[in-house]
Amino acid sequence: MNAALSDIPQPGAGLALYVHWPFCISKCPYCDFNSHVREQVDQAQWRDALMRDLQYEAQQTPGRKIQSIFFGGGTPSLMPPATVAALIDAADHHWGLDDQVEITLEANPSSVESNNFAALASAGVNRFSLGVQALDDETLVFLGRAHRVDEALAALAIAQRHVARTSIDLIYARPHQGIDDWAAELQRAFDFCTDHLSLYQLTIEPGTRFATMAAKGALVLPDADLSADMFDLTQQMTESAGIPAYEISNHARPGQESRHNLTYWRYQDYVGIGPGAHGRRGHHATERHRKPENYLAAVARHGHGIQIERPLPAPERAAEALMMGLRLREGIDLSRIHTETGIAPDHLVDARAITRLIDHGLLQQQGARLNVTPQGMIVLDAILPAIVTVG
Repeated sequence: MNAALSDIPQPGAGLALYVHWPFCISKCPYCDFNSHVREQVDQAQWRDALMRDLQYEAQQTPGRKIQSIFFGGGTPSLMPPATVAALIDAADHHWGLDDQVEITLEANPSSVESNNFAALASAGVNRFSLGVQALDDETLVFLGRAHRVDEALAALAIAQRHVARTSIDLIYARPHQGIDDWAAELQRAFDFCTDHLSLYQLTIEPGTRFATMAAKGALVLPDADLSADMFDLTQQMTESAGIPAYEISNHARPGQESRHNLTYWRYQDYVGIGPGAHGRRGHHATERHRKPENYLAAVARHGHGIQIERPLPAPERAAEALMMGLRLREGIDLSRIHTETGIAPDHLVDARAITRLIDHGLLQQQGARLNVTPQGMIVLDAILPAIVTVG
């Protein structure tokens, strides 16, 4: 395992909290997240609903401490800072916040929203994740983004003045993008002194505007070989820049990994509130109502927004832990999954398939620890069903 990974914080018995804000000014053509455009939002009603939902989750998880909070969406930078402050204070009141708590808020890098960064930082946010997406104005128009490059860079500078930790998202493997274009764009991103980069290849998600365009032949992505070359280049350039991949699409300077997202990938407990939010707590899965109006109605009736809550049997927990953990460079510890699920390692994975993939340089194994190599990450979707036998 890469030595730098030992610096990644290892959460203990703490708990992560996810807050979903479902509203956006407009719907991006590639987005399949639970986001909605509404002409008006009753801010007082939404603050009350989220506070009640949070209180309910706190009642289900007594004696835990919050190690991270993540405000996602939608566009949570559209939330009133007073609502953000109220939710952070409520989390502290009900659970207590870890001394090193990470509180991240996703933000669109527009001038309107960046005007709130100071107030959001005063509310308790100590990490901003900015959806920059591209460093080319024509591409930003194509992606349906409301900001332009200069505006995004100004917003990043404002964010960096108010918090110590920032992250930016970029999308690559776009139509008509060559490998040299991406290399130049990525190199430019290194100059912004951010400590975390989320770098995603553009994918066509069902139900999106891009899916409709692709079906008509109006949108064609780079072929598989070019996309693979771009992925390899991304790994090489970020490694050289001291921002290596710690997850298949996420890169960070040592010690600056997203602690909240590591909770997901390490398959540890988290609670989710707000429309469409998922949670994993106490061997139970929760899912909130997706449509904002249905969510509000559920909170009014029941004091929470849960649509589905069900126990997670041991085989399903084991499969999820494997699927999530193998996305990480650090990989997974089969003995830990055995301890937590009671399922023996030889019933978790296919030993013969693992040996074959090790011979091909796609997997590594040291004792009970199994991890996908950088070469294997590009074919992770094929590796997982080949080796995971439980679930």
